[in-house]
Amino acid sequence: MNKLLPAFFYLVMVVFSVFPEKEAPVILQIENISNFFSAGSSKDLARFFDNGVELNINGDQGEFSKIQAELVLRDFFKKHPPKDFQIIHKGGVENQIQYFIGNYTSPNSQFRILIKIKSSLDVLRIFSLEILSSDSAF
Repeated sequence: MNKLLPAFFYLVMVVFSVFPEKEAPVILQIENISNFFSAGSSKDLARFFDNGVELNINGDQGEFSKIQAELVLRDFFKKHPPKDFQIIHKGGVENQIQYFIGNYTSPNSQFRILIKIKSSLDVLRIFSLEILSSDSAF
């Protein structure tokens, strides 16, 4: 019996490494989105954009293609380089629409960020992004 115990633990480890927890990739994607905001990387964030993205940056809003949304976000990061970004609230329904509220700080101003995401086959797609100065935040 003692010889079977190590083999059992080895088998359990192999099974969990081959079939990882389903939610892990989604959590990693959320961390990546947060890190890309912290770095001010519109190019990396655009990888998570849906084909059409609703953008609202301090009241200037519209529906943009993935490429247009990246350019608009790049301009925002140029005007307001990142100093810090923290997700402060998460909500929504798992495997459907989720949202994240974060605080974005640049050297001269602070913003509240609302990111709306839909999940399809464990891939997150940002379909709406609101960036509002803290004075006019939701």
